[in-house]
Amino acid sequence: MTKLSIDPITRIEGHLKVELEVEDGIILSARSSGALYRGLERILVGRYPLDAQKITQRICGVCPLAHSTAASLCLDDALGISEEVPRNGLLLRNLIFGANFLHNHILHFYHLSLADYVDPEALPGAGTAPLVQLLSPGTAAEDRRFSEQENQRLVENYVLALTMRRKAQELVALFGGKMPHDMAIVPGGVTYSPDLGDIQAFRFRLQEIARFLEERYIPDVFLWLERYRDHLELGRTAVFASFGVFPEDGGRAIPAGALLGGEVVEVRADDVSESVDSSWYEADSVSPAPGKAQGYSWVKAPRLGGRACEVGPAARARVALRLNQNGLRDVLQAGLGGADVAAEQLGSVGGRHLCRALEARFVAQAMEGWLSELDPDAPVACGHEIPAQGSGKGLTDAPRGALGHWIEIEAGRIAAYQVISPTTWNASPRDAGGTPGPLEEALAGTRVRGAGHTEAGRIVRSFDPCLACAVQ
Repeated sequence: MTKLSIDPITRIEGHLKVELEVEDGIILSARSSGALYRGLERILVGRYPLDAQKITQRICGVCPLAHSTAASLCLDDALGISEEVPRNGLLLRNLIFGANFLHNHILHFYHLSLADYVDPEALPGAGTAPLVQLLSPGTAAEDRRFSEQENQRLVENYVLALTMRRKAQELVALFGGKMPHDMAIVPGGVTYSPDLGDIQAFRFRLQEIARFLEERYIPDVFLWLERYRDHLELGRTAVFASFGVFPEDGGRAIPAGALLGGEVVEVRADDVSESVDSSWYEADSVSPAPGKAQGYSWVKAPRLGGRACEVGPAARARVALRLNQNGLRDVLQAGLGGADVAAEQLGSVGGRHLCRALEARFVAQAMEGWLSELDPDAPVACGHEIPAQGSGKGLTDAPRGALGHWIEIEAGRIAAYQVISPTTWNASPRDAGGTPGPLEEALAGTRVRGAGHTEAGRIVRSFDPCLACAVQ
């Protein structure tokens, strides 16, 4: 048996180590370990409740809109104003957050994952050997399937994707004030009401990004899937959950639900728990315990009704398809038909990449509709007062998956604050029953070449880990 430690996993956000046990070319077991404890949940205790929306954005520079949204939903609930947020405020929240979705999905495919597959010598700046080694350590010529012309096309789009990411960030800044760490999404709605010029500037950039999705991103993912059909069987999981995202018309444009045992069930916040048996925390799940004997990660182990669930685009797609959610379902069904992929294959490396691309198409389409509904003369926020006592929760989905914020208020101050981020779900260690997290499950049983760097890296990166969010 060979024991392999990949530390750090590159081209992700944050610090992640994966330890593998490999025998006869098969990964027998895996352990996912998150590093760099920061203690933001503890920092929030004693602060003014409205500080939570600003401070939690600082969990991550890639995912600040997700935390801004979840914290505002959490405070809406604690302040008793969830039903009072004006329609314009909801639309603007969706538009700002949707722009961040587009940025993240483009980033993930082109700039975090694609270097695993294209010839690294073809990438910009690859004339320097250290860059090639950094982008693709230990994988040179192991599994390259694109022709020279295909490599050239993908690299050209890799460069163009940098511009599209910038334009998506400009969308956030247009309505959100700046990026990262927006100034607009707040409890009660948003702080800014765009005029017709702002709306038109937003629409112009959104249409540019939408053309990129249709003409470059989605065709590139389809090409990648043609060359790597076997990746529909790589890194498989079977249990999925989504908190839903983008409120509209009394529901959510992307629905909430959990696919457990083949059936979609309602996601209830009371069913969410966190185990710290394999994490470096005391039993209170807040106090750090770096010397804990059985611990191997700073990531906790969230469970839904005791189940380890994959969260993210594949989970949202599986749930939406089962719920026959109009809009997203139609986009998914058309895409799956075009790629000749079954819904049951989506919980895989291939499925995760495909789901991101199709979800980006749906979000861009939905954003065009929300933009058309904006009324520059309508209110964008409601008033509120801070209660002496209260509690609240804010559940949404970030680009990477299910995100929840919980708050307890006592004497007008934060008494407790909890954040469970998407990568906390996906990169979680074993729980009290020894059940591995989704990433660990996806790695186990994989047939690998050599030591397993190539396959392990591709599986891990398909989840788009953000360890900055996973370890608050």
